[in-house]
Amino acid sequence: MKGKKYTTEEKIRILRQADSGESIAEVCREHNLTQVSFHRWKKQFGQMDVNEAKRLKELERENTELKKMLADSLLENRVLKFVCEKKL
Repeated sequence: MKGKKYTTEEKIRILRQADSGESIAEVCREHNLTQVSFHRWKKQFGQMDVNEAKRLKELERENTELKKMLADSLLENRVLKFVCEKKL
């Protein structure tokens, strides 16, 4: 059974809550998540603040869009080469 999906910003806020003095067990209990998930998030987002996480998300979205554009361009080139070879 899957639990709640947390946004990157929410994950960082939860990590900062533990940094502010609450124990990890208390924070995990409050947000209904496992300590394994908490430590995985800490490894992934440990030193980030919310603004950095937003920027990372934006860059990942841009990267995905650029990869799609490149794939479309490569496919178009293959089709054009195929059509040119058929005509010759």
